[in-house]
Formats: sequence, C-alpha cells, structure tokens
Amino acid sequence: MREFSDNPFDDYEVKETSSLYTKPPNSAARNGYKNDFRDSGGLENQSVQELENYAVYKAEETTKSVNNCLKIAEGMREDATKTLVMLHQQGEQITRAHGVAADIDHDLSRGEKLLGSLGGIFSKTWKPKKTRAITGPMVMRDDVQRKGNHLEQREKLGLTSASRSQPSSRAAPSEPASSLQKVEVEKAKQDDTLLDLSNILGELKNMALDMGSEIDRHNGALEPFHHDVDELNYRVKQANQRGRRLLGK
Repeated sequence: MREFSDNPFDDYEVKETSSLYTKPPNSAARNGYKNDFRDSGGLENQSVQELENYAVYKAEETTKSVNNCLKIAEGMREDATKTLVMLHQQGEQITRAHGVAADIDHDLSRGEKLLGSLGGIFSKTWKPKKTRAITGPMVMRDDVQRKGNHLEQREKLGLTSASRSQPSSRAAPSEPASSLQKVEVEKAKQDDTLLDLSNILGELKNMALDMGSEIDRHNGALEPFHHDVDELNYRVKQANQRGRRLLGK
C-alpha cells in the first residue's frame, strides 16, 4: 500500500526529477526505432519520452557504424603495411642478388685471365669478348629514407618493440543522465572516431604513393640487373668454350 507524504509537493518533485532520466528501451521499442515507428503511427504520434529514446538509439547506431568504418580502415592499413614491408624486403633482395652478380664478375674475370694464359707458347692468345661492363647494384640516394620508412611500417604493424600510436580519445565522462547528454556523448565518440578514420585514410594515401614509388624502384633496378646477368651468361659461355678447346688439345 502506498504511503503519502505530508508534503503536498513531494509527488510533483518526483515527477519533475524523473523526466531527467531515461530508461533503456526494451527490444520491442528498439524494433520500432529500426523502422522509424512505421508500425505505430510514425514519429509525429510518439511521446516525448519515446522520441528522446529514439534520438539516443539513432546516435548509438551512428556510433556503431562509424566504429565499423574505422575497423575496416584499420584492416586496410594493416594489409597495406604488410604489403609495404614485403615490397621493401623484395627491393633489398634485388639489391643483394645484383651484388652477387657483381661478385661473380670479379671471380669470372680471374678465371678468364687464367684461361687466357693456358694453351702453350704457340697457341693463339685468347681474350674474352665483353659487350658491356658489369654495373652492379645502383646505390640510391634515398636508401636511408627507405630503411627509415621500412622500420616505421614495421612499428605500425607491431613487428618491433616500439609501441604503436594510440587512437585519440577523450577523458571518460561521468555517466550521462538525460537523453540529451547521452546524445552529446555519442557525438563526442563519433568525432573522435572520425578523426582517427581521417588520420588512417591519410596514412593509406601515403602508403599507396610509397607502394608506387617502391615498384618503380624495383623496375628501375631490375633492368640493369637483367643486362648484367645477360652479359655474365655470355661470358660464361665463352669461358666454357675456351675450356673445352683446351681440354680437346
């Protein structure tokens, strides 16, 4: 049984205070929010309380959508980072392989001199034919910058001990009481997330440019590497022919 207060204004105060707080909507109410109250007469036929809850629901759904966009962008950044690291490693492998080709040139030159000195006094002097000089890998001016970018991308991917940058976030506010406060809190979350999303999109743009530049470097490095390999192959064939002739004598 309800007990009434002696103060005639108590009931008024309770009603006035309760309007500041919103009860979380149940599942049936959320279903109505999803279809914008089409099954219950539309927005114009809803109570103020329902409209406030509807505004909070829409704000929360918008926050979820923005967060999903951020997760997708973070996944794209992770994939792009892995691709960049792979491209950097491939560039280093091309340089190392070209360096090995240059080492082969030095060893082959010594072998060619030895083959030229063999054959006896009356044999014809043999000298290998060279169509071009072996250039070896070209050292680029931006190699240091590329290594720096490589380390930076590894840090972003979490492959180094350096800590990754944390997303922007505001200080956690106190628990909101009214619907308006809840909507404002959701808007603040959306602003922070959109800022993070904008930063990631900027990173993706720079990564795309880096990928294009790295692929151009690969193409530029592969052409002289290919020419050096062709020259070495031509000289090795000559050396083998010279060796077979000497053995035939």
